[in-house]
Amino acid sequence: MRHPMRLDFTSDNITGACPEILAALARANEGAVGSYGSDPYTTALERLAEAIFEHPVTILPVATGTAANALALSALAGPFEAIYCQAAAHVITDECGAPEFYTAGAKLIGLPSRDGRLQPEQIAEAVAFARSMGIHHVRPAVACVSQATEWGTIYAPDALAALAAQAHGLGLKVHMDGARFANAVARLGCTPAEASWRAGVDILSLGATKNGALAAEAVVAFDASLAEQLAYRRKRGGHLWSKMRFLSAQLSAYWTDDLWLRNARHSNAMADRLAAGLASIPGARFVQPVEANELFIVLPEAVTARLREKGFRFYDWPSPQGESAAVVRLVTSYDMSASDVDGFLAAASGA
Repeated sequence: MRHPMRLDFTSDNITGACPEILAALARANEGAVGSYGSDPYTTALERLAEAIFEHPVTILPVATGTAANALALSALAGPFEAIYCQAAAHVITDECGAPEFYTAGAKLIGLPSRDGRLQPEQIAEAVAFARSMGIHHVRPAVACVSQATEWGTIYAPDALAALAAQAHGLGLKVHMDGARFANAVARLGCTPAEASWRAGVDILSLGATKNGALAAEAVVAFDASLAEQLAYRRKRGGHLWSKMRFLSAQLSAYWTDDLWLRNARHSNAMADRLAAGLASIPGARFVQPVEANELFIVLPEAVTARLREKGFRFYDWPSPQGESAAVVRLVTSYDMSASDVDGFLAAASGA
């Protein structure tokens, strides 16, 4: 049976879990297994993670992106240290102070960027200033990037590698908020390794919830020296599930048979379809390139009013640097259909 046309384009968090994830949860629900990660599902996930990333890794499943980001950053930065991120980064605008709390007081410093991507010279300038101030300023510790960024843009592996090389050369570690890591990898057509540790990422917050999981994220550390402290930090922070199998089963299913990339390719394709249709509307103008599954666009006021009158939902968004017109954000998802997109376009065009 065909579901009603989707009217909600606010987020990819609005979706349900995909059938493969639900089936994996049902299988994991059978019988009794060890607790706190001492179960065959978590063991299998650890092996799978190393195959996916072509590298020894420490993987710690958690239930939320906030937990993944905060725990990852807490392993890299201390209470008098600096975490440099883009000014609109989720870790600085949407985590309710969790990174500061879990690091016992590290300072997040937002650096301006019109398209969401940090540049190597920004890191160099920020670190130079901090070191010129000596003990009066927080000590540089981490460069934090989002992939895809909060403006829907993507770091190409060579650009990420240049940024990471700058950070490492200055003694910083590199954290990646990968809430939409799958969308980026699918668009780039590269391997997960090329989009992470081979480009210089030390620790990754891997997202799955936005891309088909029920509730599953993970901290993926490529530096073995972080393993023990991460385990203790997760426990102390209240994110060690006793029934870990239900997180691990989701993540294993997510990676099996390329489910994560199939889902991401579809949501990216729906974004492309939506972008192509909106580009033909007089007065419409994109303020960022469409590279993942988020669109940031200026639409005529009459168009946004008409869409809302018809029940469509989307967010008004703060304009980027140098942009004075009102911007809206539209998000596509793994379970959005072409007819959902076409219905939005029909309403937008007044058809």
